[in-house]
Amino acid sequence: MGRSIVRLKDIADKTGFSTNTVSLALRHSPRIPQQTRDVIQRAAAELNYLPNQIAKSLVSRETKTIGLVLTDINNPVLTHTAQSIELALSARGYGTLFATSNNNLTEEVRAIEMVRARQVDGILIYPTGHRQLDHLRMLRRANYPIVLLVGEADAGIDAVGMDERRGAHKATRHLIDVGHRRIALIDGANPQGNREKREGYQQALAEAGIGFEPALVLDPRGNSVDRGYWAVDGVMSGPDRPTAIFAANDSLALGALRWCLKHNVRVPEDVAIVGMDNIEFGEYAGVPLSSVDYAVETVTRMAVERLMRLIAAGDQLPEPRITQIDPDLVIRESTRAQR
Repeated sequence: MGRSIVRLKDIADKTGFSTNTVSLALRHSPRIPQQTRDVIQRAAAELNYLPNQIAKSLVSRETKTIGLVLTDINNPVLTHTAQSIELALSARGYGTLFATSNNNLTEEVRAIEMVRARQVDGILIYPTGHRQLDHLRMLRRANYPIVLLVGEADAGIDAVGMDERRGAHKATRHLIDVGHRRIALIDGANPQGNREKREGYQQALAEAGIGFEPALVLDPRGNSVDRGYWAVDGVMSGPDRPTAIFAANDSLALGALRWCLKHNVRVPEDVAIVGMDNIEFGEYAGVPLSSVDYAVETVTRMAVERLMRLIAAGDQLPEPRITQIDPDLVIRESTRAQR
C-alpha cells in the first residue's frame, strides 16, 4: 500500500487549530498571526504535507503544468532546449511534462493525448512532420494553447524556431565561397517531408550556377553519429567523391568527420564538413566543426513568452504568429578555402 495522504485536518489535529486557520496559515495569509503561522507550517513540514494540486486546479482551472513533446530525446540540441524550457517554465511557477514521439506521427498523436489527459495548460512541440499538422491545427481552432518549435509561414499555428532553410543556405553558400562545387547533403529529415534544409541547400547551389546532383543527397536513415558515419561510407568509397559535406545536424557531421579521420581523408584539405545546431561536442571534435548555430536561449525565451500569452488569453486566442530566427554560421577548422 502507498503512504496515506496528509490532509489539512491532520495538521489541525496536531496543532489544535481549526482547518480553516491551517488553510489560511499555509497560504501565508496576513489574517493569521506570524507565531501561529510558524507553528502550523512547522507541523506541516513534520508531517510531510503537500498541497493537493488537483483540488487547486479544479478551482483555478490551471494545473501549472506544460506539456513538452520532443521528436528525439537523444538529439543533443533538443536535450539542451528541453532543459532550457524546463528552467524558463520553472521560473514562472510551471512544471514540465515530457513526452517523445521518436519521429513517428502515430506516437506524436499518442503523446499529445497523454499530456492533454493530464490537463496541462498548454503544449510546446517539435512536430515530427512540419507539414503534417492537421491534428495540431484542430487543437488551435479549439482555442487550445500550443506553440510549435519549428514552423512554416502557412502553419496556421503559433511557432517559434530557427529558419532552417536560411541556415542550410548559409552553410552551403559558405562551402561554395571557399571553393567547393561537389557538395554532398546528409539529411534524414527530408524523407519525412521536412524539406527546409534541402531547399536551402538547392537554392544556394542554383544561385552559384551549380547543378543539383541527386546522388549527392544522402539519406542516413536516422540522425545519430553512426548514421552519419555510414551515410558517407558509400559516397566516399566511390570514384567521384564530393569535396565538401553539409550535414543536417552536428551528430551526422561528427559521424562524417569520424569516417574521414579513420580512412585518412584530411579535413578540410580533402573534404570540408559543415554541421548544423552548433552543439558543444562539435567545437571540441578532433577537427573543430563549422556549424549553423541553434540559438537555444532565444528560441526558449520567445516560445515560452508566446505560450504564456496564449494561456492568459483564455478562450479568445490571438491570431497565430510565426517567428523564424535567422541563424548565424560559426566557422571553425573543418572548412577552409581550397588552394
